[in-house]
Amino acid sequence: MSCKVVIGAQWGDEGKAKMIDYFTRNSDIVVRYQGGANAGHTVVVKNKKYIFHLIPSGVLHKDKICVIGNGVVVDPALLISEFVSLEKDGYDVGKRLYISDAAHLILPYHKALDESMEEFRAKKIGTTVRGIGPSYSDKCLRIGIRAGDIFDMKRLKEQISLVLRLKNLKLERIYKKDTYSDDEIMNILKRFKKVCGGMIINTQHFLHESIRAGRRILLEGAQGFALDIDHGTYPYVTSSNPTIGGALLGTGLNAFNIDEVIGVTKAYVTRVGAGPFPTEAKGEEGERLRVNGGEFGSTTGRPRRCGWFDIPLLRQASLINGLTSLALTKLDVLSGFKKIKVAMGYRVNGKKIDYFPASSLYDADPVYKELSGWDEDIARCKKKADLPKNARNYIDFIESHVGVKISIISVGPDRSHTFKNK
Repeated sequence: MSCKVVIGAQWGDEGKAKMIDYFTRNSDIVVRYQGGANAGHTVVVKNKKYIFHLIPSGVLHKDKICVIGNGVVVDPALLISEFVSLEKDGYDVGKRLYISDAAHLILPYHKALDESMEEFRAKKIGTTVRGIGPSYSDKCLRIGIRAGDIFDMKRLKEQISLVLRLKNLKLERIYKKDTYSDDEIMNILKRFKKVCGGMIINTQHFLHESIRAGRRILLEGAQGFALDIDHGTYPYVTSSNPTIGGALLGTGLNAFNIDEVIGVTKAYVTRVGAGPFPTEAKGEEGERLRVNGGEFGSTTGRPRRCGWFDIPLLRQASLINGLTSLALTKLDVLSGFKKIKVAMGYRVNGKKIDYFPASSLYDADPVYKELSGWDEDIARCKKKADLPKNARNYIDFIESHVGVKISIISVGPDRSHTFKNK
């Protein structure tokens, strides 16, 4: 049995797609387990950039099967757009992609409500307005539309008619927005059935059968630990569980199927949108990290907030997810910094703590330790021994204080800029 889970260990954008692409080489099936088109997973192959919002990043390996699990909320129009684009580039996706019949769909009224709710808030959450939250809300309210519903168009039309009466009432009377007709929504679903109907299956059954057959499975999450709706910096979080629990719920696999949990972490920290960020670097240092790291959202284009490495954050990610190893990305971005700060804990109301607080992060002032930096360009390094001494020291320092082995190191954006830490 071999089932790996790749989890973002910070606030998302850690380089998970690159790591998924790396681990896919030794996998047979890649499964996306939660989130939706609010995630932009970027993979660079031979200087060509691919950005995936729904289709698993492993699709660039032409002999691999990709699965969109039941925990994902799927935007039919965007999925079709990704599918068509990849097919034009020579990737035969139609024969290698399966979509869970239990995955909930994002429809135009979800996006309209998402945007309206964000406008309505005095304090903005920073949502991508892709309809993610409203779709998950419908799932919990038991009025959601699932991918498998397209196989009974008569019943589906009745569902849409009921849901639209509720959604249009809210859009029109509360938010003063345009409403949607039954035909508008049904036409989207008919096209989804035409293009993707042959890919929709019971993926839970498929994955368990695959495990019994000895296939190697890789689970791909979106966002990161600190954006988890239960364990993150609520309310500035995503609407799903990017953590290990979400991996199990979003695929139908069980804890005994998992044998590796790999946390992906940048060599520094970034965050998109509002919310607490104790180690945020303001001024020249933050801007330098942003420019050197190309820190602009692949989904929104928004500049990411940048800051220093946070040990308590990573320790908490390890505890919640049971991380068996770490993949350290973007180490090259720190080249040129004379001193590199690392948060060892926080001061909250005058008291020093060494853990990630659940509800007082706004009041947390980081307690830093400064390490010596390096000037060398490390993009050509192929093993840890090739790195400058201070870069090696930085890796060892993180390992020893987080308590998890760094098994993979990335020193640039391309596939070739990745090596095992032996």
